[in-house]
Amino acid sequence: MAQLWGGRFTKSTDQMVYDFNASIGFDQKLFAQDVRGSRAHVKMLASVGVITDAERDEILAGLDSIEADVNSGKLEITSEYEDVHSFVEANLIDRIGDAGKKLHTGRSRNDQVALDMRLYTRDAVETTAEDLKHLLGTICGIMEEHIDTIMPGFTHLQKAQPITLAHHMGAYFEMFKRDVLRLNDIRERMNYCPLGSGALAGTTYPLDRNMTAQLLDFYGPTLNSMDGVSDRDYLIEFLSALCTIQMHLSRFSEEVIIWNSNEYRFVEIDDGFSTGSSIMPQKKNPDIAELVRGKTGRVYGALMSLLTTMKGIPLAYNKDMQEDKEMAFDAMKTVQDCIVLFDGMLATMTFNKDVMANSAKNGFTNATDAADYLVNHGVPFRDAHGIIGQVVLYCIDKGIAIDDMSLEELKAISPAFEEDIFDAISMETCVNKRLTIGAPGHDAMVNEIKECKAFLA
Repeated sequence: MAQLWGGRFTKSTDQMVYDFNASIGFDQKLFAQDVRGSRAHVKMLASVGVITDAERDEILAGLDSIEADVNSGKLEITSEYEDVHSFVEANLIDRIGDAGKKLHTGRSRNDQVALDMRLYTRDAVETTAEDLKHLLGTICGIMEEHIDTIMPGFTHLQKAQPITLAHHMGAYFEMFKRDVLRLNDIRERMNYCPLGSGALAGTTYPLDRNMTAQLLDFYGPTLNSMDGVSDRDYLIEFLSALCTIQMHLSRFSEEVIIWNSNEYRFVEIDDGFSTGSSIMPQKKNPDIAELVRGKTGRVYGALMSLLTTMKGIPLAYNKDMQEDKEMAFDAMKTVQDCIVLFDGMLATMTFNKDVMANSAKNGFTNATDAADYLVNHGVPFRDAHGIIGQVVLYCIDKGIAIDDMSLEELKAISPAFEEDIFDAISMETCVNKRLTIGAPGHDAMVNEIKECKAFLA
């Protein structure tokens, strides 16, 4: 097929060079965005008198027919074309003749691909934010249901203090909330239209760039034509946000994997989101959580790839920038799939409340509260710390929890203990007397859940 740019060349491109140069294999994902941008462009061209209204209508009808045929499968985007832009324009000329040749007036493939990628990324930003909001809704529901479900909180993967499942889930709500806010910020910054920048220096045609921007739901046009065609900051920002989202999902997945283990048994993963072993019939594996954790690396790779590609590119457009797509497309789909699948797994997961509560009780998570009890009974903190250390050693030796000790056993270690110690170190007391903002106490969590619902609303 003759190339749209072939007029200056006296012989055809070597086939291997053509294949290496072509982007149709991946940029066909931009088909819908390319057609949308072309519609806006021809409407603007007609409004400023560069083409006639009749030519506009002919081009728009041709674009409609191409889009309908592609969507129905009647027309296939093939490697016969160098890129998606060539595919659309060549088919338009085939269908409507000379009027189709006017589609590209006042436009370069440089600003065309810059527009298409920006539109595609904006769509992906919005879809990702909606997926995250759905996940946040699932987390908020678990928080409401398990506001009084006691479990151990951990530091260094060791039991530290008693908290609730609602409190633990609230930490992930905050992480994914920040992710949504980051995506909103990215959309605000990227929502300017590069179409009309031309190859790098604008055009002599009297383009109405404000009209084009408005037709495509942008806030306005980009303000420098060189930056318009060579900016990929918005994509780097989005990939960075995707890396952070995936990191949060990976952390959460790691906990699900631990909680699902025989040693913890905090959760039961629904059969629909786990698999078995080909040789060990007793196994039920947390495959979704493991795959989410594993796919994090490929998302990180997309960001590093684009940062490395962009670091040495002089102004304005260079062919290196074609490398902004394949890994970015993969990262966008990977994160969206991970969010949706993790959401489904979490929504169907069963939490073993009794196991969690016993784990908190048997892990000396109330030791800090026992020390605070002694302080409140006149014992200096450093002495109280040492006394509770002796209590813990005694319990380890006996194979019991602090709660299981008798008052006589406690008094044998320190006479400061009284009958009220048992209420002071009950799991419920340890949790519910923590009522500062952000703490796990019942009343504090009620307020936190209200804040979560307000954010989702």
